[in-house]
Amino acid sequence: MKGKKSLGDFLASLTGLALTLLISFALVIALILILSKTPGKTLFYFFIGPFTNNYYLGNMLNVAVPLVFTGLGIAVAFKSSVFNLGGEGQVYAGGLATTLVCLALPVANGFVGVLLAIIAAMVLGGAIAGFSGYCKMKWNADEMISSFLVSSAVVLIVNYFITGPLQDPHNNMLASLPLAHQYSLLKLFPPSKLNLSALFAIVMAVLVFFFMNRSHIGYEMRMCGLNREFSRYGGINVSKYLVLPMILSGALHGIGGGLMVLGTYGVLYEGFSAGMGWNGIAVALIAKNNPLGVLPAALLFAYLDAGAKAAMLSGDVTFEIASIAQSFIFYLVTAQALYSLVHRRRRAA
Repeated sequence: MKGKKSLGDFLASLTGLALTLLISFALVIALILILSKTPGKTLFYFFIGPFTNNYYLGNMLNVAVPLVFTGLGIAVAFKSSVFNLGGEGQVYAGGLATTLVCLALPVANGFVGVLLAIIAAMVLGGAIAGFSGYCKMKWNADEMISSFLVSSAVVLIVNYFITGPLQDPHNNMLASLPLAHQYSLLKLFPPSKLNLSALFAIVMAVLVFFFMNRSHIGYEMRMCGLNREFSRYGGINVSKYLVLPMILSGALHGIGGGLMVLGTYGVLYEGFSAGMGWNGIAVALIAKNNPLGVLPAALLFAYLDAGAKAAMLSGDVTFEIASIAQSFIFYLVTAQALYSLVHRRRRAA
């Protein structure tokens, strides 16, 4: 009976997700039909454009890479029933840490420098998120509010470094000095920007999956996420799992920011995160907090982004059409998740 109920819940969840995606794509089609003077051409480039050449396809896959890391970061936190809303600042901090390490070691070995830069991004991102977790453990401060407020402050601090001590006077953009050439990650699909970080994202998703589902710490994190009081009676240190998931979440966001700087841009510029921290929430919700499900969910968001760019370049619609579709998916998936949570609590009561 329990197995049938579990299967029924899964099928209902899958049906709801499919309906959400269908409604979102229908909205995109309707907007294009209303706004475009050449709807047939625009629709073709929106849905088929990302696959028409190596440049579009590679860049679409490259956009998915940081979304994988931010989605994994959110999934780890949500699975433990802590809520990290500071992803944007943590991505930003990861980019800053990476840039500082690479600029401080201009002639170091490329592998060593990249490794140190990623470790620095992990540490800074984890420390920023972990601070909110510590405040939750120590003073019961709401981690959603504290992580959001800290993130907002971090973005302003990083922008100060970009437009101040690190600014490149020879660059017309608000950007840091360029990183040394040995820190550029290997390109996988030229002439696109897809690079070695894509393989790292796949490996990380697998590692996080096994960590959450096959390790003792991952088991305790999941148990605390299901019921903290039951976990406390079972001998689990619940306070520990208010902080650790936030540290891991922030570290994953930091890696995402660091790899964007190393693999895609080669500099740290203002606004480089482009909402990746917020989109990671939607990616995790679509994936149902499953680390392996984060991969296709990130590809979906990257596809919407690439389709909008292709339609803008070859059609007559603006790029904001992707933002509308992504926002619609975010709201519907969030509503579905909240409904499922309320339904489970009522059934448990």
